[in-house]
Amino acid sequence: MRLDALFKQPQALPTVPKIVHELIESFNQEDISIEQIARKLAADPVLSARMLRLANSAYYHVSRSIGTVDDAMAMLGFVTVRTLVISSGLTSGFKSMPGLDLARFWKYSLNTAAVARWLAKHVHANGDLAFTVGLMHGIGELVMHAGMPESMLQIDKIAAPTDPRRPDIEHASFGYDFSTVGAELARQWKFPPAFSEAIAGFVHPLDRTPFDPMAGIVHLAAWRARSEDHKLDHNELAATVPEAVCAKLGISADVLLNDMPPLAELSAGLEEMIA
Repeated sequence: MRLDALFKQPQALPTVPKIVHELIESFNQEDISIEQIARKLAADPVLSARMLRLANSAYYHVSRSIGTVDDAMAMLGFVTVRTLVISSGLTSGFKSMPGLDLARFWKYSLNTAAVARWLAKHVHANGDLAFTVGLMHGIGELVMHAGMPESMLQIDKIAAPTDPRRPDIEHASFGYDFSTVGAELARQWKFPPAFSEAIAGFVHPLDRTPFDPMAGIVHLAAWRARSEDHKLDHNELAATVPEAVCAKLGISADVLLNDMPPLAELSAGLEEMIA
């Protein structure tokens, strides 16, 4: 199926609340009414409850309980709340997926997001951007599974969704892969160009000129989350570190292998997003 035809399949695209789209559009707006956003979010009881549950989770280490949307805005700030709401909206946008373990997929994606945020802070990049791109980097897999399930089930028999060979196998079969689809979804939803460019480039970040540090960060984060998903031991991790990408970002392999906290600690609390 051609890429443009895939996006014309109504079942291929996730269903997200209107407030999520409004928050995505706010990336491109200079004047944002935070009060208006807070009122609209509070009017969506399901999404606001998910957001508050996550805001109170171990991931954010808040000093006291957050009970309302206004509390969340005051204690976490608009940027973090926006990240929380968009992330919650995305993870609930697909209800079921033929041939794909959604819980496992989102656990991998959330691990990628948590590692990307940690790495971004390490190299003085935008942590919220890294988290959101890390969470979204694989969403093209869901769009492809929803839009052309029979074709994707054939690919699943050859390589699992987190198999490092997956992008090349998809590209050989369709002329595009899940990163292309995810980048196109980000464009259609009007995320800033930095989002779609990082998603499009994360699979082979060294092939892009100029080098996009965010694509490199997500590449490393996806490698680490994939390693966790495949239960690699320390020696296997050390043997597979993407050292050329590390060098481009100015990160030593030792940082990834020894300085980074365990993923269970790094992403503790994020399971509330898929509960």
